[in-house]
Amino acid sequence: MAYRLHYWPTIQGRGEFVRLALEAAGAEYVDVARQSPAKGGGEAALGRSLQDPKNTRASFAPPFLVDGEVVVGQTAAILLYLGSRLGLAGAGEVDGLWTHQLQLTIADAVAEAHDTHHPISVDAYYEDQRAAALERAKAFREERMPKFLGWFEQILQRNPAGDLHLVGSALTYADLSLFQLVAGLRYAFPKATARVLADTPLVSKLHGNVSRRERVHAYLQSPRRIAFNEEGIFRHYPELDG
Repeated sequence: MAYRLHYWPTIQGRGEFVRLALEAAGAEYVDVARQSPAKGGGEAALGRSLQDPKNTRASFAPPFLVDGEVVVGQTAAILLYLGSRLGLAGAGEVDGLWTHQLQLTIADAVAEAHDTHHPISVDAYYEDQRAAALERAKAFREERMPKFLGWFEQILQRNPAGDLHLVGSALTYADLSLFQLVAGLRYAFPKATARVLADTPLVSKLHGNVSRRERVHAYLQSPRRIAFNEEGIFRHYPELDG
């Protein structure tokens, strides 16, 4: 039975980290909200799933994954569930926990990247908090981005199995998620990210290596890969870059 991924149909967002894992593993899945309503898809189907009173373990927000009777919400939890099933969580429990820890750190970086353009309220327009966004983005570019990517650079350097992967010697969902984080930062902050990547060559190399993997490359070139846009987590406002 195919996995059923529920996420917004017009943005990459947090659902993209799950899509990348499913695509890289060649797993069969349905991106429910991107299906036609005639096939039981669309945003209305996503809304019904979130608000179903029979769902005693409803997710707070998408993404959530349905696997038969199992429903898992929150990106990191979904990837924790999928990791061993897709062969993307390293070898054994210790590797699995380390992969999960890396994913949680990536989630922290993603949240901070989002907050550069919505530092006060997610319910207010960017234009209504632009002054605060300028300050938050400056701190993120100059302090937080180098700190996050610098830490991942150290993890790659210290990997006993070599510096091509974050965990062990094979691809994990942490590698895929770091690829997505870098891709998003390059879109949102092209100038600042270029500077940081110049100081973190292993992170840059991992990003390139992941993008060239056969299934990932095919996905990135396909219509299934939604383009970055100013509705998602990573948004390009030129005044926030520098």
